Amino acid sequence: MAVKQPIELYIDKLVLHGFSPGDRYRIGNSMETELIRLLTEQGIPPSLLAAGNIRTLDSGSFHLNETGKTGTIGTQIAHSVYNSLKDAGQSRRNASPLK
Repeated sequence: MAVKQPIELYIDKLVLHGFSPGDRYRIGNSMETELIRLLTEQGIPPSLLAAGNIRTLDSGSFHLNETGKTGTIGTQIAHSVYNSLKDAGQSRRNASPLK
């Protein structure tokens, strides 16, 4: 049985363009819930364990239909963040050493 390792994840700023300011808490809460679920069920990406502190993470953009609900949007953001954390480890491993 794998030992669960506690982590503390702090997101200083989540920048969302094109959304109503009134939706920010619903989007943020659903993103937090889904990100916790992903980290719990799929594990902590090795890049997060190795890096310790990631100063900036660009999770890119995504498209949603016009009827996108705030909960669905938060879930999509969480998946984008989680995948970016996994990808960050890949790009670090493939990066050329500094000279």
